[in-house]
Amino acid sequence: MARPAASPPLRVRVLGRVRYEEASALQHALVASPGEYLLLLEHPHVYTLGVRAKAEHLLEGVAASGAEVVRSDRGGDVTYHGPGQLVGYPILDIAMGKNALPAHVARIEQLVIDVLEELGLPGAGRLPGYPGVWVGLEEGSPRKICAIGVRVERGRSMHGFALNVDPEMSMFANIVPCGIADKPVTSTAAEGLGASMEEVVEAVVGRATSLLPPGRRRQGVERQSATPPVAVREAAPGPVRGAPVELRPLGRRLAASGVDLSAAHPVRERKPDYLRAPLRVSREVVGLRSLIRDLKLVTVCEEAGCPNLSECWNDGTATFMINGERCTRACGFCLVDTRHPLPLDPSEPENVAEAVARLQLAHAVVTAVARDDLRDGGAAGFVETIAAIRRRCPGTAVEVLIPDCKGDGGSLQAIFAARPDVLNHNLETVLRLQRAVRPSASYARSLSVLARAKAAGLVTKSGLILGMGESLEEVHGALADLRAVGVDIVTIGQYLRPSARHLPVVRWWRPDEFAALADVGRAMGFSHVESSPLTRSSYHARQAASSRPELALAGKPAS
Repeated sequence: MARPAASPPLRVRVLGRVRYEEASALQHALVASPGEYLLLLEHPHVYTLGVRAKAEHLLEGVAASGAEVVRSDRGGDVTYHGPGQLVGYPILDIAMGKNALPAHVARIEQLVIDVLEELGLPGAGRLPGYPGVWVGLEEGSPRKICAIGVRVERGRSMHGFALNVDPEMSMFANIVPCGIADKPVTSTAAEGLGASMEEVVEAVVGRATSLLPPGRRRQGVERQSATPPVAVREAAPGPVRGAPVELRPLGRRLAASGVDLSAAHPVRERKPDYLRAPLRVSREVVGLRSLIRDLKLVTVCEEAGCPNLSECWNDGTATFMINGERCTRACGFCLVDTRHPLPLDPSEPENVAEAVARLQLAHAVVTAVARDDLRDGGAAGFVETIAAIRRRCPGTAVEVLIPDCKGDGGSLQAIFAARPDVLNHNLETVLRLQRAVRPSASYARSLSVLARAKAAGLVTKSGLILGMGESLEEVHGALADLRAVGVDIVTIGQYLRPSARHLPVVRWWRPDEFAALADVGRAMGFSHVESSPLTRSSYHARQAASSRPELALAGKPAS
Protein backbone atom coordinates (compact mmCIF):
# COMPACT_ATOMS: atom_id res chain seq x y z
CA MET A 1 0.00 0.00 0.00
CA ALA A 2 1.43 3.36 -1.03
CA ARG A 3 2.29 5.76 1.76
CA PRO A 4 0.27 9.00 1.72
CA ALA A 5 2.10 12.03 0.42
CA ALA A 6 3.56 14.24 3.12
CA SER A 7 1.54 17.34 3.87
CA PRO A 8 3.08 20.58 2.69
CA PRO A 9 4.49 22.77 5.45
CA LEU A 10 2.71 25.65 7.10
CA ARG A 11 4.74 28.56 5.73
CA VAL A 12 5.35 31.13 8.44
CA ARG A 13 6.64 34.50 7.22
CA VAL A 14 7.79 37.07 9.79
CA LEU A 15 7.66 40.18 7.62
CA GLY A 16 8.47 43.14 9.86
CA ARG A 17 6.55 46.36 9.25
CA VAL A 18 4.12 46.25 6.31
CA ARG A 19 1.57 48.82 5.14
CA TYR A 20 -2.01 47.60 5.46
CA GLU A 21 -2.71 48.00 1.73
CA GLU A 22 0.30 45.84 0.86
CA ALA A 23 -0.60 43.14 3.38
CA SER A 24 -4.14 43.06 2.02
CA ALA A 25 -2.92 42.55 -1.57
CA LEU A 26 -0.60 39.79 -0.40
CA GLN A 27 -3.36 38.06 1.54
CA HIS A 28 -5.77 38.11 -1.40
CA ALA A 29 -3.12 36.57 -3.66
CA LEU A 30 -2.32 33.82 -1.15
CA VAL A 31 -6.01 33.05 -0.60
CA ALA A 32 -6.34 32.40 -4.35
CA SER A 33 -3.41 29.94 -4.38
CA PRO A 34 -2.84 26.54 -2.75
CA GLY A 35 -0.68 26.23 0.34
CA GLU A 36 -1.10 27.41 3.90
CA TYR A 37 0.54 30.49 5.38
CA LEU A 38 0.82 32.42 8.60
CA LEU A 39 1.94 36.02 8.04
CA LEU A 40 3.30 37.77 11.16
CA LEU A 41 3.93 41.50 10.95
CA GLU A 42 3.39 44.98 12.32
CA HIS A 43 1.53 47.77 10.54
CA PRO A 44 2.33 51.48 10.49
CA HIS A 45 -0.38 53.53 12.25
CA VAL A 46 -3.72 52.69 10.62
CA TYR A 47 -7.39 52.53 11.58
CA THR A 48 -9.29 49.80 9.74
CA LEU A 49 -13.03 49.51 9.37
CA GLY A 50 -14.53 46.03 9.05
CA VAL A 51 -17.67 45.21 7.11
CA ARG A 52 -19.90 46.04 10.11
CA ALA A 53 -18.06 49.21 11.17
CA LYS A 54 -20.05 52.28 12.12
CA ALA A 55 -18.75 55.69 11.05
CA GLU A 56 -19.53 57.18 14.48
CA HIS A 57 -16.97 54.84 16.03
CA LEU A 58 -14.23 56.98 14.46
CA LEU A 59 -13.86 59.85 16.94
CA GLU A 60 -12.52 63.39 16.58
CA GLY A 61 -8.90 62.50 17.24
CA VAL A 62 -8.52 60.35 14.13
CA ALA A 63 -7.88 63.26 11.75
CA ALA A 64 -5.05 64.66 13.89
CA SER A 65 -3.47 61.27 14.64
CA GLY A 66 -1.59 61.00 11.34
CA ALA A 67 -2.86 57.44 10.87
CA GLU A 68 -4.38 56.09 7.66
CA VAL A 69 -8.05 55.11 7.63
CA VAL A 70 -8.73 52.05 5.50
CA ARG A 71 -11.85 50.06 4.63
CA SER A 72 -11.29 46.34 5.10
CA ASP A 73 -13.21 43.24 4.01
CA ARG A 74 -12.69 41.51 7.37
CA GLY A 75 -15.48 41.04 9.88
CA GLY A 76 -15.97 43.28 12.88
CA ASP A 77 -16.02 47.00 13.55
CA VAL A 78 -13.23 49.58 13.74
CA THR A 79 -9.82 48.81 15.21
CA TYR A 80 -6.32 50.24 15.38
CA HIS A 81 -3.06 48.70 14.14
CA GLY A 82 0.38 50.13 14.74
CA PRO A 83 3.99 49.51 15.74
CA GLY A 84 4.26 47.38 18.87
CA GLN A 85 1.22 45.29 17.95
CA LEU A 86 1.74 41.80 16.51
CA VAL A 87 -0.67 41.09 13.67
CA GLY A 88 -1.16 37.51 12.50
CA TYR A 89 -2.85 36.56 9.23
CA PRO A 90 -3.49 32.79 8.90
CA ILE A 91 -4.19 31.77 5.29
CA LEU A 92 -5.63 28.29 5.74
CA ASP A 93 -8.02 25.81 4.14
CA ILE A 94 -11.27 25.80 6.10
CA ALA A 95 -13.71 22.92 5.57
CA MET A 96 -16.90 24.92 5.51
CA GLY A 97 -19.83 23.83 7.62
CA LYS A 98 -22.26 25.11 10.21
CA ASN A 99 -19.61 25.77 12.90
CA ALA A 100 -16.50 26.15 10.72
CA LEU A 101 -16.06 29.90 11.18
CA PRO A 102 -16.62 29.95 14.98
CA ALA A 103 -14.24 26.99 15.28
CA HIS A 104 -11.58 28.85 13.28
CA VAL A 105 -11.94 31.92 15.51
CA ALA A 106 -11.70 29.69 18.59
CA ARG A 107 -8.42 28.17 17.35
CA ILE A 108 -6.94 31.65 16.88
CA GLU A 109 -8.10 32.66 20.35
CA GLN A 110 -6.58 29.52 21.86
CA LEU A 111 -3.27 30.15 20.11
CA VAL A 112 -3.05 33.60 21.71
CA ILE A 113 -4.19 32.32 25.12
CA ASP A 114 -1.52 29.61 25.07
CA VAL A 115 1.17 32.06 23.96
CA LEU A 116 0.34 34.51 26.78
CA GLU A 117 0.45 31.73 29.36
CA GLU A 118 3.79 30.49 28.02
CA LEU A 119 5.23 34.00 28.27
CA GLY A 120 4.07 34.43 31.88
CA LEU A 121 0.64 36.11 31.62
CA PRO A 122 -1.83 33.48 32.91
CA GLY A 123 -5.55 34.08 33.19
CA ALA A 124 -6.17 35.20 29.61
CA GLY A 125 -9.36 33.81 28.18
CA ARG A 126 -12.62 34.37 26.31
CA LEU A 127 -15.50 36.68 27.16
CA PRO A 128 -18.81 35.21 25.93
CA GLY A 129 -20.34 37.31 23.16
CA TYR A 130 -17.13 39.24 22.52
CA PRO A 131 -14.63 37.61 20.09
CA GLY A 132 -10.98 38.09 20.96
CA VAL A 133 -8.76 37.41 23.95
CA TRP A 134 -9.32 39.12 27.29
CA VAL A 135 -7.48 39.51 30.59
CA GLY A 136 -8.82 40.57 33.99
CA LEU A 137 -11.68 38.09 33.81
CA GLU A 138 -11.17 36.64 37.29
CA GLU A 139 -11.37 40.02 39.00
CA GLY A 140 -14.42 41.01 36.97
CA SER A 141 -12.59 43.77 35.05
CA PRO A 142 -12.24 42.43 31.47
CA ARG A 143 -9.68 44.18 29.28
CA LYS A 144 -9.20 43.26 25.63
CA ILE A 145 -5.62 42.37 24.79
CA CYS A 146 -6.14 40.80 21.36
CA ALA A 147 -8.70 41.65 18.67
CA ILE A 148 -9.82 39.07 16.11
CA GLY A 149 -11.50 39.66 12.76
CA VAL A 150 -11.59 37.07 9.98
CA ARG A 151 -12.99 36.39 6.55
CA VAL A 152 -13.46 33.10 4.72
CA GLU A 153 -13.43 33.18 0.93
CA ARG A 154 -13.92 30.05 -1.20
CA GLY A 155 -12.98 27.82 1.74
CA ARG A 156 -9.84 29.84 2.56
CA SER A 157 -9.32 32.03 5.61
CA MET A 158 -7.78 35.48 5.71
CA HIS A 159 -7.26 38.29 8.25
CA GLY A 160 -6.77 37.12 11.83
CA PHE A 161 -5.56 38.57 15.13
CA ALA A 162 -3.93 41.73 16.50
CA LEU A 163 -2.14 41.18 19.81
CA ASN A 164 -1.18 44.32 21.72
CA VAL A 165 2.41 43.87 22.91
CA ASP A 166 3.55 47.44 23.51
CA PRO A 167 1.76 49.75 21.05
CA GLU A 168 0.99 53.44 21.52
CA MET A 169 -2.15 52.88 23.59
CA SER A 170 -3.32 56.49 23.26
CA MET A 171 -4.22 55.72 19.62
CA PHE A 172 -7.14 53.62 20.84
CA ALA A 173 -8.69 56.74 22.40
CA ASN A 174 -9.54 58.02 18.91
CA ILE A 175 -11.98 55.18 18.22
CA VAL A 176 -14.53 52.95 19.89
CA PRO A 177 -12.37 49.80 19.66
CA CYS A 178 -14.28 46.96 18.01
CA GLY A 179 -17.43 48.97 18.68
CA ILE A 180 -17.23 48.20 22.42
CA ALA A 181 -17.53 51.43 24.40
CA ASP A 182 -17.67 50.06 27.96
CA LYS A 183 -14.64 47.78 28.04
CA PRO A 184 -11.02 49.01 27.78
CA VAL A 185 -8.13 47.65 25.76
CA THR A 186 -4.76 46.74 27.20
CA SER A 187 -1.38 45.33 26.20
CA THR A 188 1.12 42.82 27.52
CA ALA A 189 3.36 45.71 28.60
CA ALA A 190 0.50 47.42 30.45
CA GLU A 191 -0.24 44.13 32.22
CA GLY A 192 3.34 43.96 33.49
CA LEU A 193 4.65 41.35 31.05
CA GLY A 194 8.13 42.37 29.88
CA ALA A 195 8.30 40.09 26.83
CA SER A 196 9.76 41.74 23.73
CA MET A 197 8.11 41.62 20.32
CA GLU A 198 10.75 39.11 19.21
CA GLU A 199 9.94 36.81 22.13
CA VAL A 200 6.22 37.02 21.41
CA VAL A 201 6.86 36.18 17.74
CA GLU A 202 8.99 33.17 18.73
CA ALA A 203 6.22 31.89 21.01
CA VAL A 204 3.61 32.27 18.25
CA VAL A 205 5.85 30.51 15.71
CA GLY A 206 6.40 27.67 18.17
CA ARG A 207 2.66 27.07 18.43
CA ALA A 208 1.72 27.95 14.86
CA THR A 209 0.50 24.51 13.82
CA SER A 210 -2.17 24.66 16.53
CA LEU A 211 -4.11 26.83 14.08
CA LEU A 212 -4.77 23.81 11.87
CA PRO A 213 -8.21 22.18 12.19
CA PRO A 214 -8.52 18.95 14.22
CA GLY A 215 -7.74 15.83 12.23
CA ARG A 216 -5.35 17.66 9.91
CA ARG A 217 -1.86 16.20 9.93
CA ARG A 218 0.28 18.57 11.97
CA GLN A 219 2.65 19.91 9.34
CA GLY A 220 6.15 21.10 9.94
CA VAL A 221 6.68 24.86 9.96
CA GLU A 222 8.68 26.31 7.09
CA ARG A 223 9.82 29.60 8.52
CA GLN A 224 11.33 32.67 6.95
CA SER A 225 11.96 35.87 8.87
CA ALA A 226 13.11 39.38 8.11
CA THR A 227 15.70 38.88 10.87
CA PRO A 228 17.15 35.69 12.36
CA PRO A 229 15.71 34.22 15.58
CA VAL A 230 16.52 36.06 18.80
CA ALA A 231 19.41 33.81 19.84
CA VAL A 232 21.15 34.22 16.49
CA ARG A 233 20.73 37.97 16.41
CA GLU A 234 22.05 38.41 19.95
CA ALA A 235 25.09 36.31 19.08
CA ALA A 236 25.87 38.23 15.90
CA PRO A 237 29.10 40.23 16.25
CA GLY A 238 29.34 43.99 15.90
CA PRO A 239 32.44 44.46 13.73
CA VAL A 240 33.10 41.51 11.44
CA ARG A 241 35.93 39.79 13.27
CA GLY A 242 38.79 38.69 11.11
CA ALA A 243 37.26 40.11 7.95
CA PRO A 244 39.20 42.53 5.76
CA VAL A 245 38.50 46.21 6.42
CA GLU A 246 36.81 46.42 3.00
CA LEU A 247 34.02 44.12 4.21
CA ARG A 248 33.05 45.97 7.35
CA PRO A 249 30.41 48.56 6.36
CA LEU A 250 28.09 46.18 4.50
CA GLY A 251 29.48 43.09 6.16
CA ARG A 252 27.95 44.21 9.46
CA ARG A 253 24.53 44.22 7.78
CA LEU A 254 24.98 40.64 6.61
CA ALA A 255 26.32 39.56 10.00
CA ALA A 256 23.28 41.09 11.69
CA SER A 257 21.17 38.90 9.38
CA GLY A 258 22.87 35.78 10.68
CA VAL A 259 25.39 35.30 7.85
CA ASP A 260 28.76 33.77 8.72
CA LEU A 261 31.29 35.87 6.83
CA SER A 262 34.30 33.73 7.68
CA ALA A 263 34.07 32.10 4.23
CA ALA A 264 33.39 35.33 2.28
CA HIS A 265 35.37 35.51 -0.94
CA PRO A 266 37.88 38.38 -1.32
CA VAL A 267 36.90 40.88 -3.98
CA ARG A 268 40.01 40.11 -6.05
CA GLU A 269 39.66 36.34 -5.84
CA ARG A 270 39.52 34.62 -9.22
CA LYS A 271 36.00 33.58 -10.06
CA PRO A 272 35.18 30.00 -11.06
CA ASP A 273 35.61 29.43 -14.79
CA TYR A 274 31.86 29.04 -15.31
CA LEU A 275 31.41 32.66 -14.19
CA ARG A 276 33.85 34.11 -16.73
CA ALA A 277 31.67 35.22 -19.64
CA PRO A 278 33.54 35.61 -22.95
CA LEU A 279 33.89 39.16 -24.31
CA ARG A 280 32.99 39.45 -28.00
CA VAL A 281 33.19 42.92 -29.51
CA SER A 282 31.48 42.64 -32.89
CA ARG A 283 30.02 45.06 -35.43
CA GLU A 284 26.62 44.62 -33.70
CA VAL A 285 28.04 45.58 -30.31
CA VAL A 286 29.82 48.65 -31.69
CA GLY A 287 26.73 49.70 -33.66
CA LEU A 288 24.39 49.34 -30.68
CA ARG A 289 26.74 51.31 -28.44
CA SER A 290 26.88 54.08 -31.07
CA LEU A 291 23.08 54.15 -31.36
CA ILE A 292 22.69 54.40 -27.59
CA ARG A 293 25.14 57.31 -27.47
CA ASP A 294 23.46 59.10 -30.39
CA LEU A 295 20.06 58.96 -28.69
CA LYS A 296 21.48 59.81 -25.24
CA LEU A 297 20.05 56.63 -23.77
CA VAL A 298 21.17 54.51 -20.82
CA THR A 299 21.24 50.72 -20.67
CA VAL A 300 21.25 48.67 -17.51
CA CYS A 301 23.64 46.36 -19.38
CA GLU A 302 26.40 48.94 -18.98
CA GLU A 303 25.30 50.66 -15.77
CA ALA A 304 25.01 47.41 -13.80
CA GLY A 305 28.10 45.80 -15.34
CA CYS A 306 26.13 42.84 -16.71
CA PRO A 307 28.36 39.87 -17.62
CA ASN A 308 26.10 39.02 -20.57
CA LEU A 309 26.48 42.37 -22.34
CA SER A 310 28.37 41.14 -25.38
CA GLU A 311 26.15 38.06 -25.81
CA CYS A 312 22.93 40.07 -25.69
CA TRP A 313 24.22 42.96 -27.77
CA ASN A 314 25.52 40.57 -30.41
CA ASP A 315 21.96 39.23 -30.49
CA GLY A 316 20.63 42.77 -31.00
CA THR A 317 19.03 42.89 -27.55
CA ALA A 318 19.48 45.55 -24.88
CA THR A 319 17.64 46.58 -21.73
CA PHE A 320 16.92 50.31 -21.76
CA MET A 321 17.04 52.17 -18.45
CA ILE A 322 14.74 55.19 -18.17
CA ASN A 323 14.25 58.01 -15.65
CA GLY A 324 17.94 58.86 -15.77
CA GLU A 325 20.98 56.92 -14.63
CA ARG A 326 21.08 57.89 -10.94
CA CYS A 327 19.20 55.84 -8.36
CA THR A 328 17.81 57.18 -5.08
CA ARG A 329 18.49 53.87 -3.33
CA ALA A 330 21.77 52.21 -2.42
CA CYS A 331 21.22 48.47 -2.63
CA GLY A 332 24.26 46.54 -1.46
CA PHE A 333 24.63 44.51 -4.66
CA CYS A 334 24.08 47.14 -7.35
CA LEU A 335 26.62 49.18 -9.34
CA VAL A 336 24.18 51.87 -10.57
CA ASP A 337 25.13 55.48 -9.75
CA THR A 338 23.58 56.72 -6.47
CA ARG A 339 24.45 60.40 -6.66
CA HIS A 340 21.65 62.99 -6.47
CA PRO A 341 19.36 62.36 -9.49
CA LEU A 342 19.15 64.81 -12.37
CA PRO A 343 15.92 66.18 -13.90
CA LEU A 344 14.04 63.84 -16.22
CA ASP A 345 14.65 64.04 -19.97
CA PRO A 346 11.24 64.61 -21.64
CA SER A 347 12.55 63.17 -24.92
CA GLU A 348 13.61 59.89 -23.33
CA PRO A 349 10.43 57.85 -24.13
CA GLU A 350 10.56 58.78 -27.83
CA ASN A 351 14.30 58.12 -27.95
CA VAL A 352 13.78 54.62 -26.54
CA ALA A 353 11.07 54.00 -29.14
CA GLU A 354 13.43 55.24 -31.85
CA ALA A 355 16.10 52.79 -30.71
CA VAL A 356 13.59 49.92 -30.65
CA ALA A 357 12.51 50.84 -34.19
CA ARG A 358 16.06 51.07 -35.54
CA LEU A 359 17.02 47.76 -33.93
CA GLN A 360 13.77 46.15 -35.19
CA LEU A 361 13.29 44.50 -31.82
CA ALA A 362 10.55 41.90 -31.44
CA HIS A 363 10.86 42.10 -27.64
CA ALA A 364 11.91 45.31 -25.90
CA VAL A 365 12.91 45.42 -22.22
CA VAL A 366 12.61 48.67 -20.28
CA THR A 367 13.77 49.14 -16.70
CA ALA A 368 14.50 52.14 -14.49
CA VAL A 369 16.40 53.36 -11.50
CA ALA A 370 14.38 53.89 -8.32
CA ARG A 371 13.19 57.51 -8.18
CA ASP A 372 11.85 57.99 -4.66
CA ASP A 373 12.26 61.72 -5.18
CA LEU A 374 9.34 61.69 -7.64
CA ARG A 375 5.76 61.69 -6.40
CA ASP A 376 4.83 58.68 -8.54
CA GLY A 377 8.14 56.86 -8.04
CA GLY A 378 8.85 57.15 -11.77
CA ALA A 379 5.67 55.42 -12.96
CA ALA A 380 4.89 58.06 -15.60
CA GLY A 381 8.17 57.31 -17.36
CA PHE A 382 7.11 53.69 -17.86
CA VAL A 383 3.64 54.69 -19.06
CA GLU A 384 5.03 57.15 -21.60
CA THR A 385 7.76 54.79 -22.82
CA ILE A 386 5.35 51.88 -23.31
CA ALA A 387 3.03 54.18 -25.27
CA ALA A 388 5.89 55.53 -27.39
CA ILE A 389 7.11 52.03 -28.31
CA ARG A 390 3.58 50.92 -29.16
CA ARG A 391 3.10 53.92 -31.47
CA ARG A 392 6.36 53.34 -33.32
CA CYS A 393 6.47 49.52 -33.18
CA PRO A 394 2.99 48.06 -32.63
CA GLY A 395 4.26 44.53 -33.20
CA THR A 396 6.94 44.69 -30.50
CA ALA A 397 6.30 43.00 -27.16
CA VAL A 398 7.20 45.28 -24.26
CA GLU A 399 8.61 43.93 -21.00
CA VAL A 400 9.11 46.29 -18.07
CA LEU A 401 11.27 45.73 -14.99
CA ILE A 402 9.85 48.17 -12.46
CA PRO A 403 10.86 49.44 -9.01
CA ASP A 404 8.25 49.22 -6.26
CA CYS A 405 7.13 52.89 -6.64
CA LYS A 406 7.16 53.01 -2.82
CA GLY A 407 4.16 50.67 -2.89
CA ASP A 408 1.82 53.45 -4.02
CA GLY A 409 -1.28 51.83 -5.46
CA GLY A 410 -2.11 54.66 -7.87
CA SER A 411 1.38 54.71 -9.38
CA LEU A 412 1.43 50.94 -9.83
CA GLN A 413 -2.04 50.89 -11.36
CA ALA A 414 -0.93 53.49 -13.91
CA ILE A 415 1.80 51.12 -15.10
CA PHE A 416 -0.57 48.14 -15.09
CA ALA A 417 -3.10 50.10 -17.15
CA ALA A 418 -0.45 50.62 -19.85
CA ARG A 419 -0.62 46.82 -20.34
CA PRO A 420 3.03 45.79 -20.71
CA ASP A 421 3.35 42.29 -22.14
CA VAL A 422 5.47 41.21 -19.15
CA LEU A 423 5.60 42.96 -15.76
CA ASN A 424 8.86 42.18 -13.96
CA HIS A 425 9.70 43.20 -10.41
CA ASN A 426 12.60 41.50 -8.68
CA LEU A 427 12.42 40.01 -5.19
CA GLU A 428 16.26 39.85 -5.35
CA THR A 429 16.91 37.77 -2.22
CA VAL A 430 15.36 35.74 0.57
CA LEU A 431 13.37 37.32 3.37
CA ARG A 432 16.12 37.13 6.02
CA LEU A 433 18.61 39.09 3.90
CA GLN A 434 16.31 41.88 2.67
CA ARG A 435 17.50 44.53 5.13
CA ALA A 436 21.13 43.79 4.38
CA VAL A 437 20.77 43.61 0.61
CA ARG A 438 18.19 46.29 -0.18
CA PRO A 439 17.35 48.27 2.97
CA SER A 440 14.98 50.70 1.22
CA ALA A 441 12.73 47.92 -0.10
CA SER A 442 10.80 45.11 1.55
CA TYR A 443 9.97 41.48 0.86
CA ALA A 444 6.26 41.94 1.57
CA ARG A 445 6.05 45.04 -0.62
CA SER A 446 7.69 43.28 -3.55
CA LEU A 447 5.32 40.33 -3.23
CA SER A 448 2.37 42.74 -3.05
CA VAL A 449 3.52 44.54 -6.22
CA LEU A 450 3.60 41.22 -8.06
CA ALA A 451 0.27 40.17 -6.54
CA ARG A 452 -1.40 43.38 -7.69
CA ALA A 453 0.08 43.02 -11.18
CA LYS A 454 -1.27 39.48 -11.44
CA ALA A 455 -4.68 40.65 -10.17
CA ALA A 456 -4.61 43.21 -13.01
CA GLY A 457 -4.30 40.34 -15.49
CA LEU A 458 -0.64 40.78 -16.43
CA VAL A 459 2.04 38.18 -17.09
CA THR A 460 4.40 38.53 -14.12
CA LYS A 461 8.09 37.86 -13.68
CA SER A 462 10.60 38.11 -10.84
CA GLY A 463 14.19 37.20 -10.04
CA LEU A 464 16.59 36.10 -7.32
CA ILE A 465 20.35 36.56 -7.03
CA LEU A 466 22.21 34.00 -4.95
CA GLY A 467 25.50 33.94 -3.07
CA MET A 468 25.02 36.43 -0.24
CA GLY A 469 24.40 33.95 2.57
CA GLU A 470 21.01 32.42 1.81
CA SER A 471 20.30 28.73 2.42
CA LEU A 472 18.83 26.30 -0.10
CA GLU A 473 15.69 25.98 2.02
CA GLU A 474 15.24 29.76 2.01
CA VAL A 475 15.59 29.87 -1.77
CA HIS A 476 12.93 27.16 -2.09
CA GLY A 477 10.73 29.20 0.25
CA ALA A 478 11.19 32.38 -1.78
CA LEU A 479 10.32 30.52 -4.99
CA ALA A 480 7.22 29.11 -3.30
CA ASP A 481 6.19 32.63 -2.23
CA LEU A 482 6.66 33.98 -5.77
CA ARG A 483 4.58 31.19 -7.23
CA ALA A 484 1.92 31.65 -4.53
CA VAL A 485 1.33 35.25 -5.65
CA GLY A 486 1.00 34.13 -9.27
CA VAL A 487 4.42 34.86 -10.76
CA ASP A 488 4.75 33.21 -14.21
CA ILE A 489 8.45 33.59 -15.06
CA VAL A 490 11.41 33.50 -12.69
CA THR A 491 15.14 34.16 -13.14
CA ILE A 492 17.85 32.87 -10.77
CA GLY A 493 21.52 33.87 -11.04
CA GLN A 494 24.77 34.20 -9.13
CA TYR A 495 25.62 37.47 -7.39
CA LEU A 496 28.89 38.97 -8.66
CA ARG A 497 30.39 41.63 -6.43
CA PRO A 498 30.84 44.81 -8.50
CA SER A 499 33.48 46.40 -6.24
CA ALA A 500 34.99 46.35 -2.74
CA ARG A 501 32.27 48.80 -1.66
CA HIS A 502 29.52 46.22 -2.27
CA LEU A 503 28.31 43.19 -0.35
CA PRO A 504 30.76 40.29 -0.30
CA VAL A 505 30.13 37.00 -2.09
CA VAL A 506 29.63 34.37 0.57
CA ARG A 507 29.16 31.41 -1.75
CA TRP A 508 29.59 30.44 -5.39
CA TRP A 509 26.56 28.36 -6.42
CA ARG A 510 27.49 25.64 -8.93
CA PRO A 511 25.88 25.16 -12.37
CA ASP A 512 24.33 21.84 -11.27
CA GLU A 513 22.71 23.60 -8.29
CA PHE A 514 21.16 26.19 -10.60
CA ALA A 515 19.91 23.37 -12.84
CA ALA A 516 18.32 21.70 -9.80
CA LEU A 517 16.61 24.97 -8.84
CA ALA A 518 15.21 25.19 -12.37
CA ASP A 519 13.68 21.74 -11.87
CA VAL A 520 12.21 22.85 -8.52
CA GLY A 521 10.73 25.97 -10.13
CA ARG A 522 9.18 24.04 -12.99
CA ALA A 523 7.68 21.56 -10.54
CA MET A 524 6.10 24.49 -8.69
CA GLY A 525 4.34 25.55 -11.87
CA PHE A 526 6.32 28.51 -13.22
CA SER A 527 5.78 28.91 -16.96
CA HIS A 528 9.48 29.51 -17.52
CA VAL A 529 12.55 29.27 -15.25
CA GLU A 530 15.86 30.78 -16.35
CA SER A 531 18.46 29.54 -13.86
CA SER A 532 22.22 29.57 -14.36
CA PRO A 533 25.28 31.27 -12.83
CA LEU A 534 25.21 34.15 -15.34
CA THR A 535 21.44 34.60 -15.52
CA ARG A 536 20.23 38.17 -15.01
CA SER A 537 16.74 39.67 -15.01
CA SER A 538 16.59 40.26 -18.76
CA TYR A 539 18.74 37.33 -19.85
CA HIS A 540 16.93 35.42 -22.61
CA ALA A 541 13.88 37.61 -21.95
CA ARG A 542 12.62 37.22 -25.50
CA GLN A 543 13.02 33.45 -25.37
CA ALA A 544 11.27 33.28 -21.99
CA ALA A 545 8.26 35.19 -23.28
CA SER A 546 8.09 33.39 -26.62
CA SER A 547 8.34 29.94 -25.00
CA ARG A 548 4.59 30.28 -24.40
CA PRO A 549 2.92 32.14 -27.31
CA GLU A 550 0.14 33.48 -25.10
CA LEU A 551 2.70 35.15 -22.81
CA ALA A 552 3.99 37.31 -25.63
CA LEU A 553 0.48 38.56 -26.36
CA ALA A 554 -1.13 38.61 -22.92
CA GLY A 555 -0.70 42.31 -22.28
CA LYS A 556 -1.34 43.66 -25.78
CA PRO A 557 -4.42 45.81 -26.38
CA ALA A 558 -6.81 44.52 -29.03
CA SER A 559 -6.11 45.92 -32.49
